[in-house]
Amino acid sequence: MADTQGRVLFLIICAAGIGGTFQFGYNLSIINAPTLHIQEFTNETWQARTGEPLPDHMVLLVWSLIVSLFPLGGLIGALLAGPMAIKLGRKKSLLVNNIFVVTAAMLFGFSHKAGSFEMIMLGRLLMGVSAGVSMNIQPMYLGESAPKELRGAVAMTSAIFTALGIVMGQVVGLRELLGGPQVWPLLLASCLVPGILQLVSLPLLPESPRYLLIDCGDTEACLAALQLLRGTQDVTKEMEEMEEECAACQGRQARRPWELFQDRDLRRQVTSLVVLSSALELCGNDSVYAYASSVFWEAGVPEEMIQYAIIGTGSCELFATFVSCVVIERVGRQVLLMGGYSLMTFWATIFTVALCLKSSFPWMPYLAMSCIFAFILSFGIGPAGVTGILATELFDQTARPAAYMVCGALMWTMLFLVGIGLPFIMPSTLDCSSLRPKARPSWKSLRNCTDSTCPCRSRAPQGVAGKSSSPQSYSCTVVAGVKVAAALSFAFQIHLHFNECLLSADMVPGI
Repeated sequence: MADTQGRVLFLIICAAGIGGTFQFGYNLSIINAPTLHIQEFTNETWQARTGEPLPDHMVLLVWSLIVSLFPLGGLIGALLAGPMAIKLGRKKSLLVNNIFVVTAAMLFGFSHKAGSFEMIMLGRLLMGVSAGVSMNIQPMYLGESAPKELRGAVAMTSAIFTALGIVMGQVVGLRELLGGPQVWPLLLASCLVPGILQLVSLPLLPESPRYLLIDCGDTEACLAALQLLRGTQDVTKEMEEMEEECAACQGRQARRPWELFQDRDLRRQVTSLVVLSSALELCGNDSVYAYASSVFWEAGVPEEMIQYAIIGTGSCELFATFVSCVVIERVGRQVLLMGGYSLMTFWATIFTVALCLKSSFPWMPYLAMSCIFAFILSFGIGPAGVTGILATELFDQTARPAAYMVCGALMWTMLFLVGIGLPFIMPSTLDCSSLRPKARPSWKSLRNCTDSTCPCRSRAPQGVAGKSSSPQSYSCTVVAGVKVAAALSFAFQIHLHFNECLLSADMVPGI
C-alpha cells in the first residue's frame, strides 16, 4: 500500500512539475544563450524592412522588452491562476495552461523564417503567462494531494523543479548543443517538450481530493481520488478531516484577493505572505547570477570553461532545494527561512568586502567566487522552496486561490522591477568590458564574444559586473550592499512575524 501511495504521489509530482515550475526555471535560463543572436536578428530584420540598420540603443531596447515581457506575462498568469483553479480545478488548469506553451513554441520556432522579432516578444509574453499560472497552481495541487505528514516536502518539490529547469536551460544553451547561431529558434521552441510530457502524463492522474470535495461537492470522486493517492481503501480519518473543513467552509464563496486584506483575522497571514513573497525576488539572488561570469573570469577561470562554471551555480541551487525538501519536516519552516536569509546576509557581506578589495589582494576574486556559490546554496536551502508553500499552509480552501494570486503577483512584479532597475544601478548593461575593456555595450561590439563565456550569458541578462575599475566595480559594490540590506531587512521581518511559530502545518484546521 505504501508503495502504491508513493508511486502515484511521485508521478503527480513529476507530471505537475515538468510542465509547471520546470518551465519557469527553463525559460528563465535559456534566454541568456541566444542574446547576441537575437539582437543581430532584430537588426537584420529591421534593416530588411526599412533599408537602414536599427540604432544600437534601439536594439538593446527591443532586447530588454523581450526579457521583460516574461515577468510581465507572469504577472498576468498569476492573476489568472486563481479563477482558473476555482473554475477548472487544479489538474485541468495545468493542462489548459499548455495552450500558451504550444502557441509560444510555434512562434519561437517560425520567428526566424518569418523574419519577425515581434513573434519572439509575443512568445515570451505567453511563456510568462504560462509560468505565472503554473507557479501558483502547481504547489496548490501538490499540497492538497499529499498526506499531511509529507505536505511540506511534496510542496517543496516545486522549487526543485525550478532549479532543475535552470540547470537544464544552462546545459541546453551550451554552444555545443543549441546555443549556436543557427539553432537558437529551436532552443527557444524546446519549451514544447516539457509541455508535451505533461499533456501525456497528467490526464492519467487524479484531481486534488480537497478540490473535489470542498469546491465541487463530489464525495464519490473525492473518495476515489483519495484511495488512489493513498493506495488503500481505508481513508476514513482523512475524509473526516476534509468533511470538517468542508462544513467550516459551507456557504462561503471563494475569497477575492482584496478581501484577504480586509479580513482582520487574516492580517498576520497576509502580512507574512506579502513580506516573504517580496523578499524572494528582492533578496538579490538573481543579481548574484548576473555577477557570476565576470567574477569567475577575474578568478582565473578560462573563458571556455566559464559556461560550465555557470552550470555549477544552477546545480548549487538544485542541490540545496533537494536538501531542504528532505529536512523541512524535521527542522520546520521558520528555521529554514531564518537560517537561509541569515546565511545570505553573511555571504553577501563577505561578497561586498571581496569586491571592494579585489584589487588589493590577489586571492579576493577567489573569495568572491566562493561567495557566489555559498549565497546560492543559502537561498536554495530555505527561501527558494519554503516561500512557495506558505499560501497552502496559512490559508483555508476558500482563501487559498486568492492567496496564491497575491503571492504570485508580488513575486512577478518584484522580478519585473529588479529587471528594469538593475541597468540603472549598473551603468554597463550587457557590457563585456571585463573581457574587452575598450568595447562599448552594444550588440555589434559583442558579436565576437562566445555564446556562453560572455558575462551577459548569466541567468539575469540585464546587467553584469565588469573588471574595469571605477564605475563597474562601484556598481557591483552598491548592488551587493543592496542585497545585504534587503536580506537583513527581510530576516528581521521573518523574526517579527514568525516569532510565535506562525509557519505551522497545523495552523489551519483540516490542512
